[in-house]
Parts: sequence; structure tokens; C-alpha cells
Amino acid sequence: MQERKQVFITRMIPEPAIELLKKTCNVEVNMEDRVLTKHELISKVKGKDAVLCLLTDTIDDEVLQAADRCKIFANYAVGYNNIDVESATRRKIIITNTPGVLTDATSDLAWALLFAVARRIVEADAFTRQGKFKGWAPQLFLGQDITGKTLGIIGAGRIGNNFARKSKGFSMRVLYYDVKRNFELEKDIGATFVDLDTLLKESDFVSIHVPLVPDTRHLIGARELSLMKKTAILINTSRGPVVDEKALVDALKNRKIWGAGLDVYENEPDIEPELLNLSNVVLLPHIASATFETRTKMAIMAAENILAVLRGEIPPNIVNPEVIRK
Repeated sequence: MQERKQVFITRMIPEPAIELLKKTCNVEVNMEDRVLTKHELISKVKGKDAVLCLLTDTIDDEVLQAADRCKIFANYAVGYNNIDVESATRRKIIITNTPGVLTDATSDLAWALLFAVARRIVEADAFTRQGKFKGWAPQLFLGQDITGKTLGIIGAGRIGNNFARKSKGFSMRVLYYDVKRNFELEKDIGATFVDLDTLLKESDFVSIHVPLVPDTRHLIGARELSLMKKTAILINTSRGPVVDEKALVDALKNRKIWGAGLDVYENEPDIEPELLNLSNVVLLPHIASATFETRTKMAIMAAENILAVLRGEIPPNIVNPEVIRK
């Protein structure tokens, strides 16, 4: 009888994925609802054949070294900036992610943030709950129109592309900036490829959909924010460090832009304290992919990546194919 492989899951994920792994593997799950310390993580990955990790887990060289027989770290996320991929490749450990399945959920949430900020939904909700609503008033919670405005999209990959296409119902002019042109998007919805400065100057709403890489860290800082309209709104559902949080605080406090909607933060889970006191920003706890369907699909995809590797196959969502070629 073939020996059952040992799999460690760093935090509780949807049950269907765990049950899928349990059919052929011995599975250990961190049942505490918290991120493991580095010492705990190092201890747990030793002797495991596979690890299913989260974007909140820092998988650095020391952790990878401790994973002495591990063949794969399957990241439960699209982004993998939490993993030292270079070190993993050097150690012949496969890294995978979960692209595609959270595209709709993430772009939907970006739209929810855009509407919430533009129409001051959170402020108005708090006002109403506090018993301050005394009747209709002509200047009560005036916000920004959305239909017919200019939408700027930074990053036209899967999620940015999906987000852009959903603007069709609002008759918006769409501008986009990316490292490469998306001709299909241009053809299908009439989107216009522009440089970043032009996008920032002309857009009423700017939504960020880029991965976190060295070139995108602080892509939006004080200079970029100063180019935006005073009525503009910034939305970030990508990665926190793409935006200089201190510069954003200054822009919001001094009304250099109308508002912002954030699902991610520069030093997550810590948030720039002044953001918490500003009424013109909507703050969410990194929930872009948080639907029952999406999180379950992500978990199953991560599990299937693991099972493929343990069967000796190339996983469908490999990040570092150089490992296979070596």
C-alpha cells in the first residue's frame, strides 16, 4: 500500500477542499483563527509533503529550508508576494496560486467600494442609525454621479479587464494604463490606452488592479495623487503597498481628492491611524474574494494543485515552471 502523503494547511479553509485532500492524504489544519508565528510555521512544515498557505503567511527562505521534504506550497490567493519564489525555485519547491476564480468577486467589490464612496453610503448609514434623519433635505449627503463619468483602470489583467467591462451599464468613458496594451478590451468596450499621468488627470474614478512587484510599490504616491481631480475617487482592491498610505491620508485630509475606498493596506493588518478618522474613505478588511462560492473555489483549486504535484504531475497553476524544467 502506498504511503499517504502529509499535508499541512496553515489556517481553516472551506471544508470541501479539506475533504478532497483527506481522500488520499493525511491532513493537519491549524484550527486557531490566527496567523501562525514564524516559529510555529517552521515547526509545522517540517516533514510535510505539501503545504497549503495563505497570503498572510510569510514563506521566506528560512521557512522553505525547514520544509525539508515539501514538494509544493499552494498559495490560497492570486498574488504570491508573500512567498520567496526565487528561494523556492532554488530548492525545487513548486509554488502555485489561485487565479481566475476570484475575478468576478474582486471586481464586484471594487464596484461596491466605488458606489459606497461616490454616494457616501457608509456615512449616510451611520447618520440614519444614529437617529439623525429628520426628513428629506435638498443638500443631505450630496455625492458624485457615476453614470457617464470617466473611469480610469490601472492594470488591465483579469480583474481590471473584468472591472472595466462592467462599466458598460453606466455609459462610462474608460481609460486604462498597463505595461502592455489590451487590444481586446479596446475593441469590445472602446477603452483607451493612456499613460499613467493622463489617466490620473482625466479620470473621475481610478481603480487599481496591479500585482505587487518592485515596480508597483508606491505606484500611487504624493505626486500621482496631486494629478487627480479634486472630485476624483481612488479605489484599491489589489495590494496595499501599491499606494503610499501617508500620502493618501494627506490627499484625503486636505481634500485634494474627493475620497477613497480601500480593501487592502500598506502594512496590513495595521492601518495608517489617521485613515480611521476620515469620513471620506471607506475601509474594508481585505474581503474582495469573500463570497461563499469564490472562497470555496479557491480552496479546491489550491487542493487540486497539491494533488497534481503529489501524483507527479505539473499543477495547473504553477508560478515557477523553472522547477519542472530543471
